[in-house]
Amino acid sequence: RKVKGGNIDVHPSEKALIVHYEVEATILGEMGDPMLGERKECQKIIRLKSLNANTDITSLARKVVEECKLIHPSKLNENSWLPNANPKLFDYIANINDMDEYIELLYEDIPDKVRGSALILQLARNPDNLEELLLNETALGALARVLREDWKQSVELATNIIYIFFCFSSFSQFHGLITHYKIGALCMNIIDHELKRHELWQEELSKKKKADILLEWHLNHPENQTLRKDYEKTFKKYQGLVVKQEQLLRVALYLLLNLAEDTRTELKMRNKNIVHMLVKALDRDNFELLILVVSFLKKLSIFMENKNDMVEMDIVEKLVKMIPCEHEDLLNITLRLLLNLSFDTGLRNKMVQVGLLPKLTALLGNDNYKQIAMCVLYHISMDDRFKSMFAYTDCIPQLMKMLFECSDERIDLELISFCINLAANKRNVQLICEGNGLKMLMKRALKFKDPLLMKMIRNISQHDGPTKNLFIDYVGDLAAQISNDEEEEFVIECLGTLANLTIPDLDWELVLKEYKLVPYLKDKLKPGAAEDDLVLEVVIMIGTVSMDDSCAALLAKSGIIPALIELLNAQQEDDEFVCQIIYVFYQMVFHQATRDVIIKETQAPAYLIDLMHDKNNEIRKVCDNTLDIIAEYDEEWAKKIQSEKFRWHNSQWLEMVESRQMDESEQYLYGDDRIEPYIHEGDILERPDLFYNSDGLIASEGAISPDFFNDYHLQNGDVVGQHSFPGSLGMDGFGQPVGILGRPATAYGFRPDEPYYYGYGS
Repeated sequence: RKVKGGNIDVHPSEKALIVHYEVEATILGEMGDPMLGERKECQKIIRLKSLNANTDITSLARKVVEECKLIHPSKLNENSWLPNANPKLFDYIANINDMDEYIELLYEDIPDKVRGSALILQLARNPDNLEELLLNETALGALARVLREDWKQSVELATNIIYIFFCFSSFSQFHGLITHYKIGALCMNIIDHELKRHELWQEELSKKKKADILLEWHLNHPENQTLRKDYEKTFKKYQGLVVKQEQLLRVALYLLLNLAEDTRTELKMRNKNIVHMLVKALDRDNFELLILVVSFLKKLSIFMENKNDMVEMDIVEKLVKMIPCEHEDLLNITLRLLLNLSFDTGLRNKMVQVGLLPKLTALLGNDNYKQIAMCVLYHISMDDRFKSMFAYTDCIPQLMKMLFECSDERIDLELISFCINLAANKRNVQLICEGNGLKMLMKRALKFKDPLLMKMIRNISQHDGPTKNLFIDYVGDLAAQISNDEEEEFVIECLGTLANLTIPDLDWELVLKEYKLVPYLKDKLKPGAAEDDLVLEVVIMIGTVSMDDSCAALLAKSGIIPALIELLNAQQEDDEFVCQIIYVFYQMVFHQATRDVIIKETQAPAYLIDLMHDKNNEIRKVCDNTLDIIAEYDEEWAKKIQSEKFRWHNSQWLEMVESRQMDESEQYLYGDDRIEPYIHEGDILERPDLFYNSDGLIASEGAISPDFFNDYHLQNGDVVGQHSFPGSLGMDGFGQPVGILGRPATAYGFRPDEPYYYGYGS
């Protein structure tokens, strides 16, 4: 036997509900196949003896649903937002056949109009009656006319009539009817008027409150008691007016929300300042009204124009008071509105300013709001200015707990993306690594081969200091993942993590040999051997291990340098590749074993000369410093480098002269400030006496003095004194000069000594 619920009607004469349902009985055969079936329509009467003018309709509805299993809980949700029905509705029982009488009442005085509209509302609340009401143009025209003419006379009358049209607005096919009678525009005017009335009521109440407080200082003042009673009377009246007004606002706003499913209609509302009205309504205390208002704002917030209107009204300051709040539905919808708004950088800044960060962090412990709160916090964490602020909340311990308690192989995307962003800040990383934090992360990442978790670990490895030294214990584990057998995304993150480990005590030569990494690195440099992302990480890894002279020699013997030059040719349009490959050359020219290979056996210096004047500042910087070292150790290349600098300056000067159209009078205006070309390179190169004087750059024998670089700047403004060369200052643990040029910033992350960072997401 199967029971299927149906419609619910109001009993025509008693205080009761009629629940329609259908019973289907089927007789099954031996094999389970239906042999005989019968359907029967039934009714169940639910008597509501306690129903009266003071009944809480919402609570009563919940009780009915709990006790009658024939009514699905969704029926409760459909009407839970509605304002409590007018108590006077229960004094009359409406009948569709008596419509003419109800219409007549609409032509009488205000009390009769209220009664007539209440009876028609009873009929409209039953969807089965809507089509018949639709055909009654007299009734609808009368209702629209009364609303237009008399809405200021009675809040109750306006509420009833708007409620009737709201019943129609619940169905898209009836929206044309509402548009025809211009009910939407009328509702906008009513809402605007009521909001202004509320402001006047508050001003009047505030004045009486101030007068009452002033007289409290004079306890024996004869007017004291009179003013106190007057204030209490006014406040009680104000509360009654607000209750009725909020019912009217709820019905009117809900009607507009239904109509706003058409974006053209929504645009008309926006032009009539619907956003300003809604934001004003956020000052109310009625939870049901606030849920509706915030829901409407959430819908509107997906369009930039509406979002900008919300910014003008300082919406974030108004929303912050609702977080947290006792009403679960209101808190939930408010968080979703904040999520929409958090896509705007300025609004994220405002959220932090008003103190939302600790409030949202506190919600991470509640399963009902954890997901949505985390999404808002994730957006905030994208801004580098705010990353460090998370260290002063209990956010990071909560996130680490979630990570370790996650039972699935893959962590929730929102959670791991949030953690990746936070790991880009040094202070946050210190908290993440407290205790066994890094150990647990590494254990999980290596167990499940999770590339996103390894991306978080990679961010952690970027920061200099105690946290980087913790990775010494995991170098072997990471190196073991570098193979063709592992997923490429995971290998990329492992390579990137290893490449960040610029730790003096790390024996890279042992790592390369034990895990046979050199053949892997060389193989990936071949054209088409791997995707660009993996190849780039291989280049960065080579740059890191090349700080060690023995590693640099090992790589040079393997033939990696020609492979890098070939890659440079293939990727010459990609600044990221060019910059990282040049950095490898920069590292290798420091070591005697590899310096000669670079200078004498390859065309690397020629490529560097071509890149001296690249449009990318980072490339120029690395290139210039590499060429300076080459010029110090090779006289022939020193002359070529100097020659290129002369040629470049002359070409710049000629280009400037050609672009400036001077007449005969202009040539006398420049005086001593005119820009002159260098002496032709062929002339100057034949005059060694000009090479090294107080203004010169190069000694006559072609070698650059280290002392000179400590005192002077290069032509392009780079301070060579910031770097030191072999033999001029002490070496670090890699056999590398102290003060060496740091690795150029990569598109993936950041160089720890630079002031900028990057945010990451899924």
